[in-house]
Amino acid sequence: MPVLSEDSGLHETLALLTSQLRPDSNHREEMGFLRDVFSEKSLGYLMKIHEKLRYYERQSPTPVLHSAVALAEDVMEELQAASVHSEERELLQLLSTPHLRAVLVVHDTVAQKNFDPVLPPLPDNLDEDFDEESVKIVRLVKNKEPLGATIRRDEHSGAVVVARIMRGGAADRSGLVHVGDELREVNGIAVLHKRPDEISQILAQSQGSITLKIIPATQEEDRFKESKVFMRALFYYDPREDRAIPCQEAGLPFQRRQVLEVVSQDDPTWWQAKRVGDTNLRAGLIPSKQFQERWVWNDQPCEKETCDCEGYFKGHYVAGLRRSFRLGCRERPGSSQEGKMSSGAESPELLTYEEVARYQHQPGQPPRLVVLIGSLGARLHELKQKMVAENPQHFGVAVPHTTRPRKSHEKEGVEYHFVSKQAFEADLHHNKFLEHGEYKENLYGTSLDAIQAVMAKNKVCLVDVEPEALKQLRTSEFKPYIIFVKPAIQEKRKTPPTSSACDDAAATLDEEQQEMAASAAFIEQHYGHLVDTVLVKEDLQGACAQLRVILEKMSKDSHWVPISWVR
Repeated sequence: MPVLSEDSGLHETLALLTSQLRPDSNHREEMGFLRDVFSEKSLGYLMKIHEKLRYYERQSPTPVLHSAVALAEDVMEELQAASVHSEERELLQLLSTPHLRAVLVVHDTVAQKNFDPVLPPLPDNLDEDFDEESVKIVRLVKNKEPLGATIRRDEHSGAVVVARIMRGGAADRSGLVHVGDELREVNGIAVLHKRPDEISQILAQSQGSITLKIIPATQEEDRFKESKVFMRALFYYDPREDRAIPCQEAGLPFQRRQVLEVVSQDDPTWWQAKRVGDTNLRAGLIPSKQFQERWVWNDQPCEKETCDCEGYFKGHYVAGLRRSFRLGCRERPGSSQEGKMSSGAESPELLTYEEVARYQHQPGQPPRLVVLIGSLGARLHELKQKMVAENPQHFGVAVPHTTRPRKSHEKEGVEYHFVSKQAFEADLHHNKFLEHGEYKENLYGTSLDAIQAVMAKNKVCLVDVEPEALKQLRTSEFKPYIIFVKPAIQEKRKTPPTSSACDDAAATLDEEQQEMAASAAFIEQHYGHLVDTVLVKEDLQGACAQLRVILEKMSKDSHWVPISWVR
């Protein structure tokens, strides 16, 4: 076998080993596996990168200067004083960009070898009579963020113990603090006999480094179970209004329709979650699905647990009134559709969370159904018809059924499907209609078959329905994209009218505006959790332009949909 020199690189050694591998009758499979591993291109690239880094390390590189940020600021001052030429202005603009400044800060950090925070030495007055095997001293760097841990007082021993570690917080990142650890001191101050508000003050005032004396749990709790579940919130939540949360400052507020990444479900009562797209690494507490459902039914007063900014609390969970739950049923002010829509809201479903996943439409898949719902004044029919007239090859509408006689200028299957009353009622009996109604003793309805017929032509089907029909359409077959159209509400006239006629017109206008606003508020309250986007309509042309943009993004971008649609 050839002898390697000291200067041989790892990738050369790897190539030589590969060439020397010979199948053995007893170890043919193992030799074949090693040959495949050693022949992998990515492994060879890694070895070459390793050699390049070793060569660079042997050159003992030294930074030209240790403060590139200061130099850049000096240059910027000079350029600001005399920035006449375009090149000087361009250089000034480049030096002012946050990305370049961040690169210079990183350069200075590396040049000054300032990788770790500078911690002060341990205090000399630590007790010397403790058992080193049972007590540990933990030092954490705490900036403006909380430590990310909640603590409680043990009912039997009275000890202050760590109740919860927040994902991504300072305590979690350190890996030194665990659930069940007993807290004895904070910055040399004993906490065993401190009141909750005193511990709160100590923790809140601790900035920079914080030293904890901890007795480790006798049996260390399991590390966080891997949990990466995405939930769309179907209700508003503000921990400041929740009297049941262990610690309000540890809570995570969110809006309805916001997508949350649930990172821990270890606690069946309080999940840990982050808002998708949020740059904050620390997770916050949200009520679990089961806990939130229980609160909806149990509307009873509760005791507030004692807590502070670091999560200190004592006591038990007691059922109580959740003021953060804002989905009470209210009657909708006057509307021609009031009876129909209110009846659907008399027994509201338990709106908590809906598990979702990313979905992007792929070529060859049936197009998603586009559903328009609207408040009074939205005039969805003309918006839908204009979109189809502009691009009939791409868009289509479901042709409705009717029992009225066909007029001379009408064609079967174009304006309507003309059927007998017996046939209509038979289809109605077999639940073939999405929605139906009666007008001047004639029946009208939109069937699911009519929607499927448009989608079978590979067209985007546009339908406008009453909001109550959304539940029937939200299936993996249709994958509906739901758009809530509401008219822009004009502000009330500030100048007084000059005549009684104007006064009457203004009063009528104000009444119409109030009805449209009430209609939009009703839909938002009872069906807003099902909506994908909201379109505010000022005029038909502008609304069509908005709708075109929305539909283009729908076809190109990925969207959060119920996980059952993609399984």
